[in-house]
Amino acid sequence: MATRSMPDGRKRVVIENVKPCVDGGRFPAKRCAGDSVLVEADIFIDGHELMRAILLYRRRGTVRWSEVELAFVGNDHWQASFDVPQLGVYEYAVTAWPDAFTTWRHDLARWTDPDDVLVSLQVGAALLGETARRSRGADARALRTWKERLESAGDPMSRRADALDEALSTLAARYPDRRRAATSETYTIAVDPPRAGFSAWYEMFPRSAASGQAHGTFRDVEALLPYVAGMGFDVLYLPPIHPIGTTKRKGRNNALAAAPGDPGSPWAIGSAEGGHKSIHPALGTPEDFRHLVSAAREQGVEVALDIAFQCSPDHPYVTEHPAWFRHRPDGSIQYAENPPKKYQDIYPFDFDTDDWKALWHELKSIFDHWIGEGVKMFRVDNPHTKPYPMWEWMIGEIRQRHPDVIFLAEAFTRPHPMHWLAKLGFNQSYTYFTWRNTKQELTEYFTELALSDSREYFRPNVWPNTPDILHEYLQGGGRPAFIARLVLAATLSADYGIYGPAFELMEHVPREPRSEEYRDSEKYEIRNWNRERPDSLRPLIARVNAIRRTNPALHHNWRLRFHAIGNPQLICYSKTTDDLSNVIVVAVNLDPRYTQSGWTSLSLAELGLNDGEAYEVHDLLTDARYRWQGAHNYVELRPAEIPAHILRVRTGTPPPRT
Repeated sequence: MATRSMPDGRKRVVIENVKPCVDGGRFPAKRCAGDSVLVEADIFIDGHELMRAILLYRRRGTVRWSEVELAFVGNDHWQASFDVPQLGVYEYAVTAWPDAFTTWRHDLARWTDPDDVLVSLQVGAALLGETARRSRGADARALRTWKERLESAGDPMSRRADALDEALSTLAARYPDRRRAATSETYTIAVDPPRAGFSAWYEMFPRSAASGQAHGTFRDVEALLPYVAGMGFDVLYLPPIHPIGTTKRKGRNNALAAAPGDPGSPWAIGSAEGGHKSIHPALGTPEDFRHLVSAAREQGVEVALDIAFQCSPDHPYVTEHPAWFRHRPDGSIQYAENPPKKYQDIYPFDFDTDDWKALWHELKSIFDHWIGEGVKMFRVDNPHTKPYPMWEWMIGEIRQRHPDVIFLAEAFTRPHPMHWLAKLGFNQSYTYFTWRNTKQELTEYFTELALSDSREYFRPNVWPNTPDILHEYLQGGGRPAFIARLVLAATLSADYGIYGPAFELMEHVPREPRSEEYRDSEKYEIRNWNRERPDSLRPLIARVNAIRRTNPALHHNWRLRFHAIGNPQLICYSKTTDDLSNVIVVAVNLDPRYTQSGWTSLSLAELGLNDGEAYEVHDLLTDARYRWQGAHNYVELRPAEIPAHILRVRTGTPPPRT
């Protein structure tokens, strides 16, 4: 019978519940460059010895570990922070040990009998001798002097006072005895670009960028950059820009047969003109695309591309690599299906192919190509229908060379696959926001996103509409519904997006009753949008995005808190900075038809306010100012005017009412 090896019995400290920690350290937690990482752990030891604990951290690839002392919070809980200024991966661990000097000093302060003090001074002198041997130079000489003072003749109580001098404690702390230290596992932090944590996306079909029914070009998109940037968006997301197949091309409103002139779906990728690394000839040239990317960046906008790993029947891959596709019994290639839906114009890849390694490398090269063209952000179509190991490998490989690249997972699927993709490396993730419309649904869902452990790796990017999804709330709610969903998306989440100009022009007609598909969907035809329509939400969107930019409380999700308000059609929540220097309270009327009113019940401590304290709230949407006091304040929101408040709280004596 094998004998179990004995642990080192001198390492008696227990370190557990180290956070942040994702799946026991299997995956990194996520932060953005410039963030601070709060590390917490429960640390204890048998007996009554006092301990010290150190947080070790370094950027991966560097040799030296930096150290910061953990502070004891209470109930065996310790914490410390470190900054992550650079992109890449940081490593950290916690080490702790019983500290003989601190324990001795603590006990010495409690002795009152001179005989007990004398014995304790002798013990302390021995400890100082050991400490001096670990030190060098002037510190070593000073420690030896302290040792001699403790050993000298004279009144023990006087020497006791010398021994408790804070200067001695500070000096001795520089040279701890770590021989009995225990160290936790090493954990990691993936540090992403700031735009991964705070961004506003605008989706636009480039082929609809021209006036009239002409096929838009990259030059037309470039002409619209002031329109996009003027609304305050910093990401311009383009659906696939590649050649579109003609075989089984879909017609308008997803008709099975295309009429002459129908442009087809951009997601039916590939034709004789090329595949995933090619550009639809009607959009322009690679030089035109690079010029667009550069021009956008000059206006503070990043161009994001849609990457969809699927092919039209005309894609060069189909003839060059037939083994990459699944075949039907008659030998034909299996088109995409999601019963009862059929997508005859799309061939999915067969990731079980024996040639899977070559397939993986080729798909990675698609990202490599567009990164080479200047693209730093990608929205990935349906990643949950492709192998998870591929994404972990592919994103890891790309990020080694390009840590500034951002991946958004468009995975409208079950929670576990969505979260697994986030763990594997996707920086942002689509959410269920589109289908969360009641007060209870919104409160429960965003409390989970903001406060559960998943916040360490899952960054929600919320969209009130997409080219695929026109929720019934927008279909029947009119202008107030669009405004309410805009304010909710832009303030509940630090990352959000809209599909425009369908959103700002309040496109709301479904293809048929109880459908979430748009009538005359832009997925299947070129649309002629009147972007200058006087009823456009464009000015309001610009104001909301300006509010987001100028209020740091809205740049993060972790300090989101919901507050009670006495009406089920009203929702109230707040976001604050850690230091409470910026406090935002939002109230939204979820009823797009009728005026709703109620009394707030604010959690004052969360807002840095005291009970009974008077304060001013400034509505950043309308510029109105109100005098509030305490937790209970009256709110009335009229859909016909504007169904929301975005209130900045100003503490101190408010100005007199006018």
